[in-house]
Amino acid sequence: MYKEIYKYIKKYNNIVIARHIGVDPDAMASQVALRDSIKLTFPEKNVYAIGNGSSKFSYIGKLDKLEEYDKDKTLLITVDVPDKKRIDGAIPDNFDFVIKIDHHPFIESFGGLECIQDTACSACEIIMDLILNTKLECNKEIAETMYYGLISDSNRFLFNTCGPRTFNLVSIYLDKYKFDIKELYQKMYLRPLNEVKFQGYISENLVLTDNGVAYIDITDDIINKYKVDSAAPGNMINDFNFINEILVWATITEDVKSGLIRISIRSRGPAINKVAEAHNGGGHKMASGVRTQTFEEAHIIMNELDRVCEQYIKENRLEEENDN
Repeated sequence: MYKEIYKYIKKYNNIVIARHIGVDPDAMASQVALRDSIKLTFPEKNVYAIGNGSSKFSYIGKLDKLEEYDKDKTLLITVDVPDKKRIDGAIPDNFDFVIKIDHHPFIESFGGLECIQDTACSACEIIMDLILNTKLECNKEIAETMYYGLISDSNRFLFNTCGPRTFNLVSIYLDKYKFDIKELYQKMYLRPLNEVKFQGYISENLVLTDNGVAYIDITDDIINKYKVDSAAPGNMINDFNFINEILVWATITEDVKSGLIRISIRSRGPAINKVAEAHNGGGHKMASGVRTQTFEEAHIIMNELDRVCEQYIKENRLEEENDN
């Protein structure tokens, strides 16, 4: 598969790399790292990493603006996105050929070539492996970029999606490029006091259902009060991983620029992706996202998640009784 991907990269002089809407570190890092690796390998090629960015992730790199391109001569590579409707800034049908690189469970085919590894901890893990197993070149900056994405999506190796390959790849790149892990973590996790106060607000105002679903509505007024980016709540979602009373948790954030409500959802057990998919969202079993029009629809989703948790609790209770 990797050799096929490399063959198409070598074939096209115009390459566009897109990822999912609602930028996060893994999505942005995987597209930026792949772009920079292709440009390092083939300096004559026109390679663009596109989509709406966020100032919060400026340490990862800069995205490109794509104004015009020749449909019949341009390759589209999508990273970290399982379905067409969630691609930011590109329509697969408008390109000559499409390569899909993703670590989400399969939802739909884009046509072209598809590299789906749903056991990988991140899209960056796949890009690391791709570079290592082809003639694509790498340098210290590209290696650091991929590390940003990998540690973000694995929450610093806390998730069970991290396997032997994950640690082996990190070991290879760390040994070869000798990047400073402490320095990288500081760039990722150093934050202003107003964000810490904002996290305190979220902790104080979480709503908790009887079956362990915790959520909070964050309006634009709250965003402005604490002077944070509208992406901040979703990026803080992993800060609430280890709360005993909570099985599933979500931030429900008003985004006035897009006119939508962003919902970031995480789980410690119940599968949540089917609920997200039913509302035109998606993701992994334990980490998903949805965009809705209203807070009312968001609360309907919370009720559905509560029923999922209720069923999960019953099933686990039965298993414990059977074991005894």
